[in-house]
Amino acid sequence: MNKEKVVIVGASHGGHQSIIELLDTYKNLDITLYEAGDFVSFMSCGMELYLENKVTDVNDVRNFRPEEFEEQGVTISNNHLVKSINLDEKTIDVESDGHTETVGYDKLILSSGVTPNELPIPGKELENVFLMRGYDWATKIKSKLEDYQVKNIVVIGSGYIGIEAVEASIKAGKNVTVIDTIDRPLGTYLNPEMTDVLSKELTDKGVNVVLGSKVEEFLGDQKVSSVKTDKGTFDADVVIQATGIKPNTEWLKGTIDLDDHGFIKTNEYLQTNDPDVYAVGDATLAYSIPAQKNIPIALATVARREARYVAKHIFEDKHSEAFTGVVGSSALSLFDYHFATSGLNQMSATRSGINAKSSFFKDSLRPSYIPESDNPEVFVQLTFDEKSHVILGGAVMSKYDIIAQGNTIALAVQQKMTLEQLAEADFFFQPGFDRQWSLLNLAAQSALNQYKF
Repeated sequence: MNKEKVVIVGASHGGHQSIIELLDTYKNLDITLYEAGDFVSFMSCGMELYLENKVTDVNDVRNFRPEEFEEQGVTISNNHLVKSINLDEKTIDVESDGHTETVGYDKLILSSGVTPNELPIPGKELENVFLMRGYDWATKIKSKLEDYQVKNIVVIGSGYIGIEAVEASIKAGKNVTVIDTIDRPLGTYLNPEMTDVLSKELTDKGVNVVLGSKVEEFLGDQKVSSVKTDKGTFDADVVIQATGIKPNTEWLKGTIDLDDHGFIKTNEYLQTNDPDVYAVGDATLAYSIPAQKNIPIALATVARREARYVAKHIFEDKHSEAFTGVVGSSALSLFDYHFATSGLNQMSATRSGINAKSSFFKDSLRPSYIPESDNPEVFVQLTFDEKSHVILGGAVMSKYDIIAQGNTIALAVQQKMTLEQLAEADFFFQPGFDRQWSLLNLAAQSALNQYKF
């Protein structure tokens, strides 16, 4: 009996989950995964922990080792670059060691991911100008953090990745400047009330924060020595660029339908323009439950949910159900603060054309008779539809670790709960942990102008 052949392109979260689900669901498949890089399945989301010496070893910061699946009959081929797809012949062209091989498939799963943006400015070729992604860049940055001769580090970008680079560099004892074109650090993730707190946290920890500024040039003779901006020039022994990502889809042009920004277009079954070619992960636009449309959500959790769906339905002639979509949730620590965010904020809601409103709630975690030293300040933002009060997103933040409550917000968004429902949701009370009304109860009551407790 001939085995159905499934080819997977890309070994990160989407590729990894695809193999797991295919092995779980089917018993007679020929599965091959191609990875362009040398190191299979490095987890860039674990990069900060590696830079701060909080992992067992850099070679452990990965989703899987090839031998784990090879023992189950899966072929894992690193240093194999998929160059093109022939949809009519159902083949791909794969390059390795200067040779190109044509390989057939029955079903093809694209998990090609993204590549970090590099600023197109003079001096980008100088030594010690790095990108914050992948195994090779991680080890290069680590060596510079451990180099006593490196004094000044400039980070370009104040999103998640940039902030991780900032914190790791400060903890390594470096002088750090962070530069961004936007006017608030983490401004695409959080509303101003929270970013104002985090901006102060950055400066309190000694970070030179330069916002609303355009980088014009990297200066230096062979090695970078400074960064020139429209707001001045800043010393730099190392530059770490964290200026966003772009889909790794240039090789698909003319074969697989892409949008104007290069993201792979998929239907409600995560199929591309060819029904035997599926796409998951960061190179696609994910269906957002709160936005009710496809938007960029570059998260491991999204890729894994999409891969799980694809594997379940990949051999159906007629799909039994559509992919239900995702909320999009993430978390981060910034020195003493921890925050988690889910769904839409005011900025992303506006971009999605949604008439949304946001509320902000600030209080103590526990009853007022608990001393301040054991009763941390907490912040909650909720974004909701102005008319229906359906919750579209939110965030929690504190110096105390309350980020698990971000998962409660994610569930509320996924289930399309209203403010009224969250205001009366039945959570526990115990004064060592929470208030008589729970934190999220109070935040929803406040959004409804009912907060009297």
